[in-house]
Amino acid sequence: MNADKTNQGNPKSSRIANFFRMNVNERIDALHHQGLLNDTDVNALHTANHQLQLGAADKMIENVVGVFGLPLGVALNFLINNKDYVIPLVVEEPSIVAGLSGAARMARLGGGYQVETTEPILVGQVQTVFDDKTAADKAQGILLENREAILSLANSLHPKMVARGGGALDIEVFSHHAQEDGREMVVLHLLVDTRDAMGANLVNSMCEGIASLVETLTGGKVFLRILSNLTDRALVKARVQIPIANLEGKGFTGEQVRDGVILANDLAVADPYRAATHNKGIMNGVDAVALATGNDWRAIEAAAHAYAARSGRYQALTRWYKHASGDLVGEIEIPMKVGTVGGSLESNPSVRINHRLLGSPGATELAGIMGTVGLAQNFAALRALSTNGIQQNHMNLHARSVASTAGVPDALFDRVVEGLIESGEIKVWKAQELMEQLTQAPASTPATAERSSASGKVILMGEHAVVYGRPAIAVPIPLAVEASVLPTQRDGVILRIPRWGIETGVHKQTQGLPGVLAEILQRYNLLDANMRIEVFPNVPRAKGLGGSAALAVAIIRALDNTYKLELNDTTINALAFECEKAAHGNPSGVDNTVATYGKPLWFQRREQQMHMEDLQLPAALHLVIGISAEESLTAETVSGVRQAWQQAPQRYEQMFDQIANFTNHARQALQEQQFEEAGELMNLCHGYLNALQLSTPGLEQLVHIARQQGALGAKLTGGGGGGSMIALCGGGHNPAALTRQSDIVSAMQAAGFEALPLDIE
Repeated sequence: MNADKTNQGNPKSSRIANFFRMNVNERIDALHHQGLLNDTDVNALHTANHQLQLGAADKMIENVVGVFGLPLGVALNFLINNKDYVIPLVVEEPSIVAGLSGAARMARLGGGYQVETTEPILVGQVQTVFDDKTAADKAQGILLENREAILSLANSLHPKMVARGGGALDIEVFSHHAQEDGREMVVLHLLVDTRDAMGANLVNSMCEGIASLVETLTGGKVFLRILSNLTDRALVKARVQIPIANLEGKGFTGEQVRDGVILANDLAVADPYRAATHNKGIMNGVDAVALATGNDWRAIEAAAHAYAARSGRYQALTRWYKHASGDLVGEIEIPMKVGTVGGSLESNPSVRINHRLLGSPGATELAGIMGTVGLAQNFAALRALSTNGIQQNHMNLHARSVASTAGVPDALFDRVVEGLIESGEIKVWKAQELMEQLTQAPASTPATAERSSASGKVILMGEHAVVYGRPAIAVPIPLAVEASVLPTQRDGVILRIPRWGIETGVHKQTQGLPGVLAEILQRYNLLDANMRIEVFPNVPRAKGLGGSAALAVAIIRALDNTYKLELNDTTINALAFECEKAAHGNPSGVDNTVATYGKPLWFQRREQQMHMEDLQLPAALHLVIGISAEESLTAETVSGVRQAWQQAPQRYEQMFDQIANFTNHARQALQEQQFEEAGELMNLCHGYLNALQLSTPGLEQLVHIARQQGALGAKLTGGGGGGSMIALCGGGHNPAALTRQSDIVSAMQAAGFEALPLDIE
């Protein structure tokens, strides 16, 4: 396969490595880094402020009751006429975005796509009726003789369009017999170059404006005066040539794939039943760009399907054939009249961002992009059909969509998807069933290895202020991490964390956790043993939930259970603290203590020592953890707060004092079962943490969802800058608290976030 050397070093290249593996915010930042989005666009996308607002929607159509959302994605890798494009797509159907990016990637290896476009001509129709054929025939000649007068009148109605190089260019005249009415019809076609406007209103007004002149000239009666959506004067012709070496894969030779694509297209040329599905696949891509750019996808659909039947028989819009060199060549010819100014393009902020993402193309350039996308989508579908079959790809993507709908956490996601496909029941209920089974008995647990566990943690109140000597409250997340140790016959010590994709040897030369584990193993004369340490995290990493400390505690306990080291909790806690220091440099000791003892804690740094005591709760707490897409980099946020404190210590000390005041009162409120008071204090604490610039758009959205669904209080937890938040639903055996908990979890999952219910007994 040819190496991809296209646009190396180009800051606006459409090639972005591992884009699909990034979270949403990372993708936005990657597009920003490529110079495809400006700072305003990035902020709007991060905060979801780019979406059409209800007030604006109410001005667009009648009887508005809401705004309907669809996913906005981007297709990468497109090289069109030697220019890179990242193409916005609004579509809900799985496989389209991935299929387009893959097709474009393959095309660019052979030089990309070549596209030609005609001028953006739109046809307006003026229908004139006559009682007899003689009068109708005479009228045709009269209209053609008065061509200049008709064009002059039409252009006088829109002089600005003429000034921009457009306007009415020519007329055509046709005659028809009215089948039911019985009279004769003469139809004048007004050919108008609308430049970058879609032009529907402009052409309609021109047709209205020349109607009286047409009646005066011909003596007939004008009826319809309207544009035609058969835009066959605004055509796009796109072409791609793919070397057969680049078609190899999935167990098929390049020749097999090439011939399969050609044969599939041949059926769509010969059979209208196949052609309908074939062309629908083309429009999957075209319509997605039309929606993203604010164009009338219904008009584009109508034109494409009418053009496909121009020969009198409906057939494929594409042609695929073998080049003399043996390469696969694909071509599409499709009508494409689009606009880049006016209408919904001006009123919808998402549309404006998408046009800038494309480089703010004119109408003919955008038409060429959309025609190319149609050809690329067609190739993706035909290649899938001619190899492993399109159903396999659809099933995989559909299974991922179902798993997401079911709220499957990241740690279980891929295994649930595999289980859905294997079962053939790609349903939400099946995903939930598989998730429950995996939670109870993960498939990768060694049959002979006993599991040990440790708790994660949530900072309920007082984060960041605790660094400056103020108190804080932490509560445990039970079974946050589980681990097992299985003696083996060889290979030394292997650490495996399958859900995080980690498998590494443990020895003294390794860094981080493996290196600290090596020191612990050496302390107990186990470094030369053969064993497999398997870890099963049930909380995501880098989300401020104490996962690293829980991981260390779970591993140490598993070693103790397997090799009978007789370690007590004090020793386990001390060893885990050593691991935490290797991971974070100067940890407080809270995470490993909560991980070890699994109890709610009150803690405060006094004279460089961390003082901790059990926090006695007379009633259960019902909480929800909301997890944002961004990772929480605690070291960075702590450093940022410290820099601000150093610049204005008095101001920040006052803020820390106020957070401490909230924390003290929250402790009292929880112990007195005043849960509404505790929730209000959490809300106030979040306000101060937000003032410390620790919150993010994702965390703010989660806090808003929680409060909207009835949470008594909601705030970020831990370091901030991403990560997680915590919502208090109530306490004791209050059914309303459990209902709130369920509603909050459901609402967060529906918004695309991960959410975990947490009950502290």
